[in-house]
Amino acid sequence: MTNAALTTIRNDWTSAEVQALFAQPFNDLLFQAQTVHRANFDPNAVQVSTLLSIKTGACPEDCKYCPQSNRYDTGLEKEKLMEVEKVLAEARAAKASGTTRFCMGAAWRSPKKKDMPYVTAMVRGVKEMGLETCMTLGMLTGEQAAELAEAGLDYYNHNLDTSPEYYGEIITTRTYQDRLVTLSNVRDAGIKVCSGGIVGMGESIKDRAGLLMQLANLPVQPESVPINMLVKVEGTPMADVADLDPFDFIRTIAVARIMMPKSHVRLSAGRESMNEEMHALAYFAGANSIFYGEKLLTTPNPKANKDLELFGRLGIKPEERHVEHDDDAQSEALLGAVEQAQNDRFFYDATA
Repeated sequence: MTNAALTTIRNDWTSAEVQALFAQPFNDLLFQAQTVHRANFDPNAVQVSTLLSIKTGACPEDCKYCPQSNRYDTGLEKEKLMEVEKVLAEARAAKASGTTRFCMGAAWRSPKKKDMPYVTAMVRGVKEMGLETCMTLGMLTGEQAAELAEAGLDYYNHNLDTSPEYYGEIITTRTYQDRLVTLSNVRDAGIKVCSGGIVGMGESIKDRAGLLMQLANLPVQPESVPINMLVKVEGTPMADVADLDPFDFIRTIAVARIMMPKSHVRLSAGRESMNEEMHALAYFAGANSIFYGEKLLTTPNPKANKDLELFGRLGIKPEERHVEHDDDAQSEALLGAVEQAQNDRFFYDATA
């Protein structure tokens, strides 16, 4: 591959091309992915994010993998929307542990009008700390995306989950087009896109290729691409799905890196079941972002010190990120948002 080819972003991938990447001998695929990775990133730096569930459970969607759906009995207790100050306390702790991006997730189909003052106050408060901000709140209208952008949101996560062809086997309560519309609304508002999917849900290699093709062929490729490995939760319809071959997961990481050379490819859910050797292979294949901490919304995640210990053994360092912000302006905006919703005490039953 020429140097130009290593750094060129394409939005015209075909299914045959992507399936051919998956079909390569494993060593050839990893060599190609590592070559692309080195041409675009520091190969020994990994971006570190923390994910906090700001509202847990009671989601009306029927995503077959998700313990937060109110359609499945998984033993998960629903929780109200967190107080803003509690969220900001978690963000301060995350920053002290080395996080550069703080992500907040709420189990909603989409946020209601009454939710927006709280989540925008959270964004402003986290932003004031000098952290990058990310949220995942379900489907967004253009107006809601604009509100979050005005508050200073850096990233919005909204996964496509799988290929368009396999999607109906996983979710029936919202369409693939619904997801694409939300991504378009986010992009139009000037917020960076975080979008990926889940592997290990019984899909075929063609479906994995279809997911990555959808992401890579968006008008602007996502800045962040989380690749999740299914976490099987008792009580969900996918509790007994066959285990994914670890090499198939690494292949997905490698193909994502080749197709989206300038995106951060994130190891997300499923890391708890990966051994150190699998983590190391994923980093070699081009993964350069992780969620850090003990829990990803409602499923386990390796403890922070385990990640740092492995980083040290591999010679990897957390990626440094610099967030520009005006402290006075951010402080004033946060105080205004707090005052606006003070009568509601920043705490209510978000499932109502």
